[in-house]
Amino acid sequence: MQKLSENLNNNLFYIKRDDLLPISFGGNKARKAVLFFEDLMRENSDCVVTYGSSSSNHCRIIANIAAAKEIPCHIISPSESSFGTSNKKLIELFGALVTQCPVAEVSTTIARKMEELRATGYKPYFIQGGGHGDIGTEAYVNAYEEILDYEGLSGLHFDYIFHTTGTGTTQAGLICGKILHGDERDIVGISNARKHPNGGQVVLDSVNSYLLNKDKEPIGLEAIAFVDDYILDGYGSFNNQVLKTIKEVLINDGIPMDATYTGKAFWGMKEYIKKNHILDKKILFIHTGGTPLFFDNLEELTNER
Repeated sequence: MQKLSENLNNNLFYIKRDDLLPISFGGNKARKAVLFFEDLMRENSDCVVTYGSSSSNHCRIIANIAAAKEIPCHIISPSESSFGTSNKKLIELFGALVTQCPVAEVSTTIARKMEELRATGYKPYFIQGGGHGDIGTEAYVNAYEEILDYEGLSGLHFDYIFHTTGTGTTQAGLICGKILHGDERDIVGISNARKHPNGGQVVLDSVNSYLLNKDKEPIGLEAIAFVDDYILDGYGSFNNQVLKTIKEVLINDGIPMDATYTGKAFWGMKEYIKKNHILDKKILFIHTGGTPLFFDNLEELTNER
């Protein structure tokens, strides 16, 4: 945890630096990937297949771990979102085998790739895009417990936990952790692309899948704080206010954020706090990674006024 210089509305701000997890620039996808590869090893699988865009932190980390374990990594990537990002370059560096296809053909392309690999003698292990599923949720139940440990040692209690929400399991894990421990606080996911009702429903489905496996009662959509007010033009889009926010956090606190995920969510959090008149609270923002993407916007940051 790191205390921030931000003091909007006299709130006290802290940040959980999951970007410093010691795997391929860290982030929430690193937390999830560790658990997925543990499961892969239990299944005695010998290659991995996953899905994501050229900006995907998830695909970069899966490719890195696969390379370290010397097992083939296959990534199915939508051709509509193929750009020359730093993550794409790292995926190439790690030797992942990328298959591009139209987004409408992703499911059939994944199924075909799995069949091809089995036919050639491999035992492939599939990881949903973004690390979706109960294993991904479990990773952020664990993170929630780390937050509780910090609160116990520091004497702080966070009234709000904010973070970027995308594929949904990060928010789902935090909500499940809150429910399992009987806590009272607001967990607010700032969407980087998805809209209601689908975005909130995806989080809800992940929460209830996990809770049912723990013999807990399911919850309703009203319990999910999924905020889609700050997605701008969708995935990967940003504005000058996002860039200004990134620049301020970097200069004042020395923390890099990217314009696709964390920087956009941090800006969205501040707008949400102003809109909802949140005052005098203790607020935790979770830095869910994306450091390589920070450098994709360095020129824009330099020119931001």
